Amino acid sequence: MADTIYVLNGPNLNLLGTREPAKYGTTTLADLEQLCRDAAKTAGFTAECRQSNHEGALVDWIHEAAAKKAVGLVINPAGYGHTSVAILDAVLSVQLPVVEVHITNIHAREGFRQHTYLSAAAKAVICGFGIDGYALAIAGLAALTKHKG
Repeated sequence: MADTIYVLNGPNLNLLGTREPAKYGTTTLADLEQLCRDAAKTAGFTAECRQSNHEGALVDWIHEAAAKKAVGLVINPAGYGHTSVAILDAVLSVQLPVVEVHITNIHAREGFRQHTYLSAAAKAVICGFGIDGYALAIAGLAALTKHKG
């Protein structure tokens, strides 16, 4: 999996397209995953896209990415970003480059959303660009790893 990146999405992102469309848009998770596969292909990667509402599944996939020697991770931890030390610890333990992405500008939202634990371990954080932030995150990961498509 040397040319694979993992794109992990946390809780409630399975509801993209119907959940608060004024904030998150009308693009579905399936559409977002296709955008990620296309952006990854442009960068010379293959994208392994996954979503879970369960913290432990996300931790397991972070471990799996390292075990399978993925190039890196793009993670939208969603609500777990504000609460999960376990996801932070998983990222720290695998030593893969991580780009954290959020669809909305978390710094312009409620106070509790303005801090994420994952940011302490991420090489970069992208927020506020809608789903296009994922393509930016993938391009950024390619630049971080010096991978040219």
